[in-house]
Amino acid sequence: MPLTIKNRYGTISIENEVVARIAGMAAMDCYGIVGMAAKNIKDGLVQLLKMESLTKGVHLNISNGSIVIDLHIIVQYGTNISAIADSIVSTVKYRVEENIGLPVADVNVFVEDVRVE
Repeated sequence: MPLTIKNRYGTISIENEVVARIAGMAAMDCYGIVGMAAKNIKDGLVQLLKMESLTKGVHLNISNGSIVIDLHIIVQYGTNISAIADSIVSTVKYRVEENIGLPVADVNVFVEDVRVE
């Protein structure tokens, strides 16, 4: 269901895929993140997503005019996961609010894997 914003000029509809892409690209800009993750429910395996499909690692819940974003990420070994998560939360929240114009209630970060490079 698309996100709908009403203003004095009319109605704006924004697809969830657009919001997810903005959030995913903002997260990928943060230091220490290797990529977004998709978990295979059947096998329980975590897969590193390419840039074209990074929105599969982003889940949105839009209600009452605010957005809750869940990010499933893979981090680089040897980095401070807490610092990475703090950076992702602030960056994603700022970019989504700046581009969409609606408040982001929460950004939840789920670390699915650690990659050694």
